[in-house]
Amino acid sequence: MTSPFDAVLCDFDGVLRFHDPKVQSRIDQAYGLAPGTVLKTALSPALMGPASLGQITCEEWEASLIIAFAEILDSPERAVRLVEEFAAVPAWIDEQVRDLLAQTRRRMPVVLVTNATTRLEEDLDRLGMAGFADAVVSSARVGVVKPDRRIYEIAAELAGAAPERCLFVDDRAENVAGAVALGMTGVVYRDFADLRTALPPSPNGSRLSG
Repeated sequence: MTSPFDAVLCDFDGVLRFHDPKVQSRIDQAYGLAPGTVLKTALSPALMGPASLGQITCEEWEASLIIAFAEILDSPERAVRLVEEFAAVPAWIDEQVRDLLAQTRRRMPVVLVTNATTRLEEDLDRLGMAGFADAVVSSARVGVVKPDRRIYEIAAELAGAAPERCLFVDDRAENVAGAVALGMTGVVYRDFADLRTALPPSPNGSRLSG
């Protein structure tokens, strides 16, 4: 059986890595904020945008969060504590997804493509994910974010595959649409079955060339 793909390009957060939503909710409650306020503020384009483009470091992004929350809470001290708690929210790797991608990597390149801060490499190392993929395309390092077509082109180039021979997986529909516009096959990730269906097991263990 011939694979329809020569490479898999995969998002990180929302597909492989997940943060504890209960802890995030408790932070909102503890500081008297409406549900989702902390996450919405932290990931707002005005604050996250420069960090995800690599224009500021992750530490500078967190400092900008303190300023924003100091205004919201009318307390710099409480804002510092909030940001510290937000940064410490537990995260884990979905082992089913990890195992399937590791199996897939025996047949073809797997590249992580993620909108991230300059702390991504540290996070990957801490989660035991350093060296997991053939390449990592971090928006903070390449200076473009999904769904900019250039980030998909960079990922395909690193995988050694033509865009039309790439499978792109992401939990955000707009990011998948950006990849599809370039000719890639796209999967909007909702649960493991989405990935399992897109990546059926190969009858042979050979690695496909890109």
